[in-house]
Amino acid sequence: MKSPVVSMRNLNFRYDTRIVLDNINFEIPQGAFMGLVGPNGGGKTTLIRLILGLTKADNGTVEVFGQPIQKLKDKNKIGFVSQKANSFNKGFPATVFEVVLSGLTSQIGYFRFPSKKHKQKVYHAIAQVDMTEYAHENIGNLSGGQQQRIFIARALVSDPELLILDEPTVGIDYEHVRRFYELLHDLHQQHNKTLLLVTHDTGTMTEYATDIVCLNKTLHFHGNPEEYASLTEKDFSNFYGHPVNLVSHQHS
Repeated sequence: MKSPVVSMRNLNFRYDTRIVLDNINFEIPQGAFMGLVGPNGGGKTTLIRLILGLTKADNGTVEVFGQPIQKLKDKNKIGFVSQKANSFNKGFPATVFEVVLSGLTSQIGYFRFPSKKHKQKVYHAIAQVDMTEYAHENIGNLSGGQQQRIFIARALVSDPELLILDEPTVGIDYEHVRRFYELLHDLHQQHNKTLLLVTHDTGTMTEYATDIVCLNKTLHFHGNPEEYASLTEKDFSNFYGHPVNLVSHQHS
């Protein structure tokens, strides 16, 4: 049996006296495409920061690839894509190639030139997201959906085994969102990536995810898309702590 990529046990976290995460226990199996849903302020971003080792739990354990995250030496095994709208300056004077190359800084070092092998990795990552023809285009000239593909390429260039995406479709139009999910599906199915996706777009996400977790300080649900689809408005109201009206999503 394969070891889980991420394992959390008896995890608790507070900001001052405010409980953010309370007794979290769950695993991300190798090869899973896990969707993480829940209300704003429910602890999703904190959970990601704990997995990335950017925040330390008050108590409990976080293991990634079988090691405590603080002791994981090869952090390149984890790729991370944040909300583009909150992290990217559209006027930044860099080409697509240069943005993706920056994902290899830890391997190349600062103020050093990339080798032929490094350049090949960059072009391969750009090809993975089907953006080869834009490799030398200024990233500010691309659409929101295209830019987000480049940020995924940047995360992929170091060939991570786990890819974490924090609400990556914020500000992207519907057509590009669909293409974006198809890209994630391809990365999962054809490139054997384990994915953790934070999203509010449960209608689309359930078409692609293998596992879904609902988090609001505690873990309210962990199951497959079919089980998630069977939940009622009463279930969601209990999870979210307020009345929730379910909206049916129809996708072509």
